[in-house]
Order: sequence, then C-alpha cells, then structure tokens
Amino acid sequence: MSATTASPARPGLSLWILLGLASLVMTLAMGLRQSLGLFQTPLGTLGISASTFGFALALQNIVWGASQPFVGALADRFGPRPVLVGTALTYAAGLLIMGEAGGAVGLGLGAGLLVGVGVAGTGFGVLLGVVSRAVPEHRRSRTVGAVAATGSLGTALLAPLAQGLIGASGWRIAILVFAAIALVMAVLCLGIVERRAPAVTTASSDETLGQVLRQAMTHPGFLAMTAAFFACGFQLVFITSHLPAFLATCGIPASVSATALGVVGLTNAVGTYVIGVLGGRFSQPKLLALIYLLRTVAIATYLALPITSASTLVFAGVLGLLWLGVTPLVSGIIGRLFGMRHFSTLFGIVFFSHQLGSFCGALLGGLSFDLTGSYSIAWASLIAIGLVAFLLQWPMNDRPPALRRVPAVS
Repeated sequence: MSATTASPARPGLSLWILLGLASLVMTLAMGLRQSLGLFQTPLGTLGISASTFGFALALQNIVWGASQPFVGALADRFGPRPVLVGTALTYAAGLLIMGEAGGAVGLGLGAGLLVGVGVAGTGFGVLLGVVSRAVPEHRRSRTVGAVAATGSLGTALLAPLAQGLIGASGWRIAILVFAAIALVMAVLCLGIVERRAPAVTTASSDETLGQVLRQAMTHPGFLAMTAAFFACGFQLVFITSHLPAFLATCGIPASVSATALGVVGLTNAVGTYVIGVLGGRFSQPKLLALIYLLRTVAIATYLALPITSASTLVFAGVLGLLWLGVTPLVSGIIGRLFGMRHFSTLFGIVFFSHQLGSFCGALLGGLSFDLTGSYSIAWASLIAIGLVAFLLQWPMNDRPPALRRVPAVS
C-alpha cells in the first residue's frame, strides 16, 4: 500500500499496537548499534587497530546518513513495512559478516556498509514518519518523544548483554546473538502498517517532492538546523564508539563502560520523553539549542574533573538525559515547516548532516589516539563543535515557507 493512501488511524488498540511495535523495533535497532563499541577491545587481539575500528563505525554512519533520504523516500512512496523488513534483514546480514570474517574487510563490509543501511531503515527516519502521521499535530511531539524514549532502552539492555557474552563466551558468540536479535526485528516489522490521523492532512498535501525540496533548500531555518545537527552526531558517536577505549587508558575497568552505556539508555528514556512534552509547549528550536549547549557543558565538566568510575557514571546519566531529546524536536520542526507527506525524505536530509558528524567523530577518535596516544584532540573538538551548534541553532526562524502559509481553498 502506498504511504499516500494509508488508512486513518483509529484511536484504540490498533494505534497502541503500532506505537508498541515501533518502539520495540527502535529499541533493538539502536541498542545493537550503540553497543558495538564494546567489541573494539576484543577485536584488538586480532590486530584491529583503534583507527581501523573507528573507520568501520565511521563508514557505518556515513552510509546510514547517505542512504537515509533514499530509504525515507521509498517508505514515503511504498509504505513502511517492506522497507523496514528489508533493512532489518540487511542489518542481520551485516552482523553475521562482521562475526564470521573477523578482519578489517569483514568489519568494514559488515559493521560498516550493511549495518549502516540496516539502521537507516530500522532507526529513526522511517519509524518516526509512521508515528508522526499516526497522531494529530497537537500530540505529535509528546508521542514521538514517548516512542523515542522507550526506543532508547535498548542500550540499557543490550550493552550489558554484550559485555556478559563477550566475557563468558567470546566476542563471536556475542555478535551472533546480536544478529539473531536483528532477525527478530524483521519479524516485528511485519506487523507495522501505516495509519493516518485525520488532522495530518495539510495544505501541503498536494505539493510534489521537488516543490518541498526547493522550499527546504531555500529556508534559512531549515538549513541552520541541518548544519547544527552535525554536532549531535559528532559528539554522540565519538562517545559510543570510543568511551570504552578512553576509559581503558584511564585504568577504568571494562565493566564500567558497559554500565555507563546502560545508564545512558535508562536516563535517555526519561530525558527524551520529558523533552518531547516540553517541545509541545515551548519553542522547539530554542530547546534544541539548549540541548547542544548543555551537552557541551557536561563534556567539559567531565574532563575537568578526575576521571573515575563514579564520575563516568554521573556523566553518562547527565548525557543520557540529553541524548535523544533532539528527535521529537527535529521531527516536530520538520512537520510544522513542510507537512507530513514527505517527512521521511526531509528527515533523511537533515539526518545526513548528523551522520556526517558521526563519521567525523568516529574517525577522529581513532586517528587522534593512534597518532598522539590520547583522545585529547577529539575531546576538545567535541566542545568546540558543540558551541558552534548552539550559536547556529538558537536564532533559528521556524516559520513555514510562504507557499505553505497561504490558506488552502476548500
């Protein structure tokens, strides 16, 4: 069924099932991805350097970002279910190749290329489009925040699972279990059918993709938000990819790394929901700018204090409160600016900037360590880029384009 002919959402059990399945798929997809940094140390015993591992995750992020607009366009055109199932199977194949190959080529092909395509479909872009179209605008920010919040619990569950399996059975068994979880995602995706709330119909419903893209590319606020989103990916992917190795250089046990990622997942669930609620009441661009600023302050404070197990867990908790709170805000801004018909495509364009940042964050972390023996350059870059993002995002004008402000003629 084409996404443009999806049936209206009926309040009740069917909507709750849709939201539950979307949350669970997002939980598994993001939890698997954000736990891959735990495999860096065991892969080091096979001769995989920090820069090689960082490049594989950087490749994953750039592939994710580059494929996101196309995956989103397919979902907008043909509906979410075939895209979700296909990318979940691709996700599982990438993890299997990573586990079976065990070298730099397998790591790049599996964890880099295929997992990148897989998470483009099963992560935010397609699922947030499904959720956003299923509820009216006045409930959208809160609902997206709730789904993203429950989706963030995957790291809290899967990071400790991965660390336990690596310690008990080895990293290959752990990655095979991860591949099996990705196959479960494909089964869950079979139950996702797009529904639309009547209030989703907008004055822009007849605009073509080309018209909407031209509006987006000439809208100063959209361009500023897209540029600032680079910092989000840069900061978060560096931390998920290199925090375990950084803590090892500080003499912190590996178990603390897994616990820290789990704490991020738990506090993220709270933070994302709260920010989603706030996004329905206050300026979404201003809230987005404050997230960039508060993250940067948290990073600078963490580095200024002695690095201990306790300070790391506190840092993870604070950062988790701000982790995915950007999601309901960015999705809300896109929906208000351009409507919902081409939401997944436009979200993919914004998200490509995020993934360019992710690529640079993952790659710079590995390079800085291999060249200097420390992560100091990378941490300093996180602080500088975070401040630039705040300055870009704060003055954003989120008024819809002039064409959309003209009332529709009945």
